[in-house]
Amino acid sequence: MSTKRSSKTQLNPEQIEEVREARKAKKLKAAEAKATPVVAEVAALDAERSKILHRSWIDLRGQDADLGAMQRVKILSWNLLAQCLVRRTLFPTSDCLKQGQRESMWINELLCQDADILCLQETDRLEKLIPLLEKAGYEAHYRAGIRKKHGCLIAFKKDRFSLLDERQVFYDDQVVNEADNLSDEARIGKSFKTNNTAPIVALQEKGGNTGFFVATTHLFWHPRYTYERTRQSGILVREVLRFRNLLAKDWPCIITGDFNFQPDDPAYSLLVGDPVLAAQEAELNESMVVHRTVDPSVPAFDALKAAEEKAKAADDQTKIAEDGTEAAEDEAKAGDDDDDGAATEPDRIPIKSARRAKEDGSDGLLIPDALREFYAKHCQPLKSAYDIGLAAHNSKQTGAATRTYGDRVALEGRRGASEPEWTSYAHFWKLVLDYIFLIDPPNRPSQVTGLLAPPSTADLEPSIPRLGKCSSDHVSLCAEVAWPASAAR
Repeated sequence: MSTKRSSKTQLNPEQIEEVREARKAKKLKAAEAKATPVVAEVAALDAERSKILHRSWIDLRGQDADLGAMQRVKILSWNLLAQCLVRRTLFPTSDCLKQGQRESMWINELLCQDADILCLQETDRLEKLIPLLEKAGYEAHYRAGIRKKHGCLIAFKKDRFSLLDERQVFYDDQVVNEADNLSDEARIGKSFKTNNTAPIVALQEKGGNTGFFVATTHLFWHPRYTYERTRQSGILVREVLRFRNLLAKDWPCIITGDFNFQPDDPAYSLLVGDPVLAAQEAELNESMVVHRTVDPSVPAFDALKAAEEKAKAADDQTKIAEDGTEAAEDEAKAGDDDDDGAATEPDRIPIKSARRAKEDGSDGLLIPDALREFYAKHCQPLKSAYDIGLAAHNSKQTGAATRTYGDRVALEGRRGASEPEWTSYAHFWKLVLDYIFLIDPPNRPSQVTGLLAPPSTADLEPSIPRLGKCSSDHVSLCAEVAWPASAAR
């Protein structure tokens, strides 16, 4: 039998070339769709205006994993960069600072991962965001600090969860020092009145008695206030555990947010159960101050006057003439410590309008040993989804590994080395500030089953926010985690 094709099915060279070009166009269109995921059912987004970085999903389930009987959840956490905080001085190289330029990008990034729970920080423009989330099938709960124009929001799929209960933590009001000889105000032990807050929700799965406790937060931004962030971090974990005990529900706890500290920070070490190093203790001691927001008798810092005096004290009179005005302007731009940001590198932002904490302890601030005791008494070690997940992923890689924080900062085997290389990549700062932390119920160890791959440095250059990449100065984190459905026996 002849296998020769009939002349009716044979293509001439021109037709063959047309078929090749059609296939190329189809492949290109598919690649573009993959690089720019869009949830068309919720919002009709322009493909070009909504384009964001393509980030692959890292599957960590393993070939023999049986997750059918496990309690699984997918969490996305992201600092949106509130529009009310956007200033050209903070982001001088960005090409998308107007809300119209950013909107389609953040809608796409929020929804394209189809997460069960969204934890958002620096959230504003609620009149746009909440209807969008509701249309996408989420119920949203927003909380903000006093007089804050932006806050934190937790959204969850309403076809899966119902809200059992909720709490809001106001860090400025939380007692940390239990000494009997202190006033009620001193027992709060804060160094700065920050107005930062954290919502906590108890989410019950519909049709069962399982669920999750979820908290998200945005801690104090100032890089020199290490003590205050350490205080706030301990309070948050304490209040999540208190809430869990109050409801008597032995559910997993998920704590996410922009913590404004890096993995080599004392707060990170205390949270994950690592010992505090001597250098970290020194950093805590340096930040033991009381700001004028706590003690009004402290004089306000005069930025221009201080810069002018610094310039006049310089030995080189020519340098004064050339740089004095610029130095004064830099100090003025940095503003006071209660601003939500400063147009300069973090290492150049000093503590201002504050005094040293009194050596007799009457201000109520917890010295490093007291902080250790506080964490030991009120907290339990957290697990970081990315630190665990990326470590597992890289251990199995035969080729190039995903770069992590530990590739650029030596942590000498301590926890945090496998956090992403960057989570914030702006013009003035390039840092790791964002985390998805976990607290497991007794005898129910968590398994990180998937992660949204972190962007590479090349992806983020020269900085974000940037069109086609990311609408915020922070990148989103997304993790899928599973727990055994019942306690192991």
